[in-house]
Amino acid sequence: MFIAYSTIVRKEITRFLRVWTQTLVPPIITTTLYYVIFGQFIGSQIKPVEGMSYMEFIVPGLVMMTIITSSFANTVSSFYMAKFQKNIEEVLVSPTPYSVIIFGFITGGILRGLLTGALVLGVAFFFMHITFVHPFLTIVFALLTSLLFSLIGLLNGLVAESFDGISIVPNFVLTPLTYLGGVFYSVSMLSPVWQTVSKVNPVLYMIDGFRYSIHGVSDISPIVSLGMITFCCLVFFGINSYMFRKGKGIRS
Repeated sequence: MFIAYSTIVRKEITRFLRVWTQTLVPPIITTTLYYVIFGQFIGSQIKPVEGMSYMEFIVPGLVMMTIITSSFANTVSSFYMAKFQKNIEEVLVSPTPYSVIIFGFITGGILRGLLTGALVLGVAFFFMHITFVHPFLTIVFALLTSLLFSLIGLLNGLVAESFDGISIVPNFVLTPLTYLGGVFYSVSMLSPVWQTVSKVNPVLYMIDGFRYSIHGVSDISPIVSLGMITFCCLVFFGINSYMFRKGKGIRS
């Protein structure tokens, strides 16, 4: 089982490292522009948020946004291409358990998400000094978030029937949820009604928890945030397992 798992993981790592100019460089460039425009140019004109400069405030959200998009993109594109090229059939006819296949694909998404997030966080050090208040929680929130969106990417790859199908979720679901998840603002700035509405957004808990792990301030209890992310991970792992057992999207 370990050989099967490590083979899938090695394939996934080789895949995104081979085209590193497409998988690693663009998020770094995009986030650097966010740092410069929103952090330096616009941020210098904005009063402190939660007791910190605007640049300090948005860094955790931008890093988390990169982890989310990279983890999702890696898994959905990899699995859908395996379906499209019929490579997945070779794995399915082998005695490899479905759980090993799932873990193999999502591990690739997790590694790409964490690597890209680390690179983007490293770029932030050129603009400001960052002190990690809770370094262990920083790793935990990043890991759980990349796990969750790798699972969501795998599910999208399972149900997608065309290349257009793998672009619907990032364009119409992930992007709105991410931008409305507190990347550029604190939920405490909103009216009570919109604060309640925002708490329905699971991305809010990831960004707010990650911000707490770095700066030590949050709008939501980090325990609640961890519980929400863990619950979502279990739900999507269960859905993926069910889809594999039923052959949804992988069998005629």
